[in-house]
Amino acid sequence: MPTDLAELLGSHGVQVTAQRLAVLRAVTESPHSTADAVAEAVRGLIGTISRQGVYDVLAVLGEVGLIRRIAPIGSAARYETRVGDNHHHIICRSCGEIIDVDCAVGFTPCLTASDNMGYDIDEAEVAYWGRCPKCCAADAAAHQDLQCSTVQ
Repeated sequence: MPTDLAELLGSHGVQVTAQRLAVLRAVTESPHSTADAVAEAVRGLIGTISRQGVYDVLAVLGEVGLIRRIAPIGSAARYETRVGDNHHHIICRSCGEIIDVDCAVGFTPCLTASDNMGYDIDEAEVAYWGRCPKCCAADAAAHQDLQCSTVQ
């Protein structure tokens, strides 16, 4: 496996440019970022880049399998470099934090549709929703009668 981002791009047949390197670095360093957050990080690395330029690079990286796009309900699309495995996400309803969680089953698809309607199903996306430990603690401190079921 390539050891640096330029080698990684090249090994996937992607021409290496400053914009592509910066976008891949931004997503690598801050998983589950929105395109706007990626653009801000990229501007900090290389100066100027248009929003459309960021979207174009994200699309190219997604097409070659270097990044994954997730779209939680009620949120802007997010991007991550953890690809090629069967993992899911836990999303905090209060603060919007997203974390990775391995699939309990371990193989794809980890869910079976009640009727596959003739499709050859090879993947299931799972999002767990709840409140993160920090939000639970803040809510519990503010309202003594609330309790969270988080295990620490």
